[in-house]
Amino acid sequence: MGRGRVQLKRIENKINRQVTFSKRRGGLVKKAHEISVLCDAEVALIVFSNRGKLFEYSTDSCMEKILERYERYSYAERQLSSHDTDSQAHWTFEYAKLKSKVELLQANHRHYMGQELGTLSMKELQSLEQQLDIALKHIRSRKNQVIHESISDLQKKEKVMQEQNNIIAKKIKEREKDIAEEMQWQTQNQQSSHEPDSSTFLLSPTLASLNIGGTYQGDVSGEVRTSELALYPCHLGCFET
Repeated sequence: MGRGRVQLKRIENKINRQVTFSKRRGGLVKKAHEISVLCDAEVALIVFSNRGKLFEYSTDSCMEKILERYERYSYAERQLSSHDTDSQAHWTFEYAKLKSKVELLQANHRHYMGQELGTLSMKELQSLEQQLDIALKHIRSRKNQVIHESISDLQKKEKVMQEQNNIIAKKIKEREKDIAEEMQWQTQNQQSSHEPDSSTFLLSPTLASLNIGGTYQGDVSGEVRTSELALYPCHLGCFET
């Protein structure tokens, strides 16, 4: 007994509906792949679940190329069919065009983040891996450049600080030298202040050797002998009246 025709209507059971969606989606992707291989055709498949989850398949490495080709073709067809297209319809088409691009970019972003990779084929995964490798190379190159620039700046700052330290050290040595010389000069002044006066030291024996007044006895009364005047000429003048 043959199977009856399945009536197409919404499946009310949530679990059965999800199972049927998964099976039919897998079969649809398989058929799209088969027609692309057998007929050498470019195929782009986009499916949104009732929860808004995106499932896509494309024969090219990037679906964006196929979508851009479709947009150019559909836009050319509309231009040929009607040159008097209403402006509102034109903006509606532009809105749909930009919306599709945004959705495509969001899908690519999710793929780059490692999300929703179950629908991608081996070829698409390899292409995604190559794109990530190229991006990582650029990131590492930029990181190394930033590190080298930082090291160069630090070396320049270190050189400037070393020069400043040398200048400060030189000033400190000069200041220490000035302080040492000043202390030496003060020490010499203190020593010289404690030494006896040379004039006083020379005057004492001179005064002791002189006999002044009535106690002197000699050939000439009241006068100093000539020999003594010759010995102490400078001190004699000090006692003249």
